[in-house]
Amino acid sequence: MERPDATRVLVVANQKGGVGKTTSTVNVAAGLAQLGQRVLVIDLDPQGNASTALGVDHHRGVPSTYDMLVEGRPLIEVISACDDLPGLWAVPATIDLAGAEIELVSVVAREQRLARAIAAHPLVGSAADAGEDRFDYVFVDCPPSLGLLTLNALVAGREMFIPIQAEYYALEGLGMLLETVDMVRQHLNPQLTISTILLTMYDARTRLASGVADEVRSHFGDQVLKTAVPRSVRVSEAPSYGQTVMTYDPASAGALSYLEAAREIARKGAPHS
Repeated sequence: MERPDATRVLVVANQKGGVGKTTSTVNVAAGLAQLGQRVLVIDLDPQGNASTALGVDHHRGVPSTYDMLVEGRPLIEVISACDDLPGLWAVPATIDLAGAEIELVSVVAREQRLARAIAAHPLVGSAADAGEDRFDYVFVDCPPSLGLLTLNALVAGREMFIPIQAEYYALEGLGMLLETVDMVRQHLNPQLTISTILLTMYDARTRLASGVADEVRSHFGDQVLKTAVPRSVRVSEAPSYGQTVMTYDPASAGALSYLEAAREIARKGAPHS
């Protein structure tokens, strides 16, 4: 795939848990790396599930997102390479991050910490500024809540990527997320755009799934990817082996769907200002 002209920063958020948020983050990131892109995943969820799936160490004491956000360590010092996939890097989340919400409350410009850390990295930016070794994509995996960590991500990102489970309550709770996005846009980050919506856990045999898909598409139009990710045992199994489904079972329906979703994201390009 052709590389974007400048680093695209995508925030993956949905405060409703269990929608395939982390799974979508790591597998789309891995898919893009397989398509020849240079991708960084920043794990902002104290549970560290993205770190587990990417096979990077995230026990206490490992340089992590906590050190970057709370201690002010430069992003360049907390990145680990993912051994399974060339072109993929991660910033792990350790359990220390669970206390970051409270520790950040008293910090000056607390909602800007992540944006500043990303902007200061020499490999983030345009082809002219950051060169051939630049990151093409930065994905930020948010916790399933709308606290200070998610706020940091929404201020840092240019694009928002929302995974939505194809089930009855799919659009419930999305209203609150969209209100938060509007608030961030008005006060903190006018650039933020919802660029990508991915339907996950899709069961083509049920009328319910196609009904939800139709409803999501009528709400969001072109922002919804054509590819929907099916329910898949292989996708769920992969993290227990410290892998994404892209390396765990590349021929599975889940892996092929995520690869196609990655291709769509790359083709669509960054939203225009």
